[in-house]
Amino acid sequence: MDMDSVWVSLPKPSSDGSESMADRIRRVQADLGEINTFYNISISPTRRNRLDKFYNDELASLGQTDFDALNQQDRVDYILLRNFLRQHKAQLTSERDADKDMAPLLPFAAVIVSLCEHRERVKPIQPEHIASKLDHVNNLVAKVHEDADNGKIKVSKTTAYKASKVVRELRRHLAEMFRFYSSYDAQFDWWVTTPWKIADAALEKYLQLIQSKLAGMRPDGNGDIIGQPIGRDALLHELEAEVIAYTPEELVQIANEQFKWCEQQMRVASTELGFGDDWKKALEYVKTKFVPPSEQPQLVMQLARQGADFVRSNNLVTVPPLAEETYRTIMMPAEQQKVSPFFLGGPMIQIAYPTRDMPYDLKQMVMRGNNKHFSKATVFHELIPGHRLQIYQAERHRSHRQMFQTPFFIEGWAMYWEFVFWQRGDFFVSPEDRIGTMFWRMHRCARIILSLNFHLGKMQPQECIDILVNWVGHERSTAEGEVRRWLNGDYGPLYQIAYMIGALQLVELRKEVLRSKRMTEKEFHDRILTYGAIPNELVRALALDLDLKPDYKAKWRFYKG
Repeated sequence: MDMDSVWVSLPKPSSDGSESMADRIRRVQADLGEINTFYNISISPTRRNRLDKFYNDELASLGQTDFDALNQQDRVDYILLRNFLRQHKAQLTSERDADKDMAPLLPFAAVIVSLCEHRERVKPIQPEHIASKLDHVNNLVAKVHEDADNGKIKVSKTTAYKASKVVRELRRHLAEMFRFYSSYDAQFDWWVTTPWKIADAALEKYLQLIQSKLAGMRPDGNGDIIGQPIGRDALLHELEAEVIAYTPEELVQIANEQFKWCEQQMRVASTELGFGDDWKKALEYVKTKFVPPSEQPQLVMQLARQGADFVRSNNLVTVPPLAEETYRTIMMPAEQQKVSPFFLGGPMIQIAYPTRDMPYDLKQMVMRGNNKHFSKATVFHELIPGHRLQIYQAERHRSHRQMFQTPFFIEGWAMYWEFVFWQRGDFFVSPEDRIGTMFWRMHRCARIILSLNFHLGKMQPQECIDILVNWVGHERSTAEGEVRRWLNGDYGPLYQIAYMIGALQLVELRKEVLRSKRMTEKEFHDRILTYGAIPNELVRALALDLDLKPDYKAKWRFYKG
């Protein structure tokens, strides 16, 4: 290899030769990347033991740091790294517990893991032995398939859904093991080819059984919505990791109070439109204000320019020309719209709108759910000053903190601007626009109520869908897509509450900073974008230069009602 072609600059050590906090974080991230790349079988005990040792070693090393000698930014890095290591160490325990629940469905897993890890270390092989092991896998799969089909194995749909992911992963690793040796070793081909094909076919057939019969999934992606309630204790641990000093019940109460306030604002706007207190009729009227499919991209670009021009002309935040110049716009595929029925943004904006092959009633629902006034309240959320600006700056300032990024800042920042624009009173001027943005705020309130109650075991997925339709006024198709995305996707258990709670944190921090006269509004916005997408309580500690200790825990009671 020509090393000149892959040369990269190495981090410079401190003057005394020690590792800076930023470099320590970069090293930890790189080391974890190496470990996770090599130990890449998710249910492997070897992987878990290696990660556990890594977290223990790093926590012990971090504990030797002279915290008092660190500057404020480095103290925040210390706390971020400590929380990260503790949280991920705790997750290993949760993963082991989940494995116990899935064990009845995966009696063959240990054999496959052993074969694949043997290959990873490129140990000498005995093809006949591998063929024997694969034959054993086939027998184990056949037996568990029969038991599952006959109802002898009782597991929850959530456990079955998770097991289906493991089966899919194990098939992939087993296929990689076969490809590694195949055609390079004639003895391997002679012994292993047929047993591998039989075992792979058996795993594929078994996977289909788990997905359809045990997990309630369908090939079209519209089967049962499956989620995994984690319980109150786990929610408290997650809140601690996010540096949030509230219980789940307190957060639900906040959401209920905010929802009532939104309803009051809806009634005001509804009265202006001639619908009196019946704000749902006014909402239905607003939903009819959509553009033809061919005009939606132009509407989105117009709204995007409007948001960027507004913050620039009102001196609210710096908009780097390149950030505005280089984002792309794409149309979202119909399949993706099943779980993302509205906009997605960040480096680009993805537009959800009906495709040719959607049935008539679904086309109507998608257009109604992406009307002009709903869109006005979301395009700037995804672009400028929302996610696009945020990601642009995060890549250029303290990028080592990307390992700690939290939705309470990521989604909180984007929604925070909905609060700022509303409070100014000169952006959402018409009653239709005010209804559009209140719809979204009610939606974020509902996310807190529904997701926390789901994880507390108090609510089922279908109830979540019904409440989005009946409380907030969602189209049923978009409500189903939203709940499917929350529960069947890869979102953390607190992600859905982070929009509103993160925004409320930043709204209160803005008040504190402006009252203190430490910064102007624009300086405040520009400054916190350079801190990284870290927990908002630590953003506050940096913005207000608050005292920090190595054992720092959440204590900020930011909600004032």
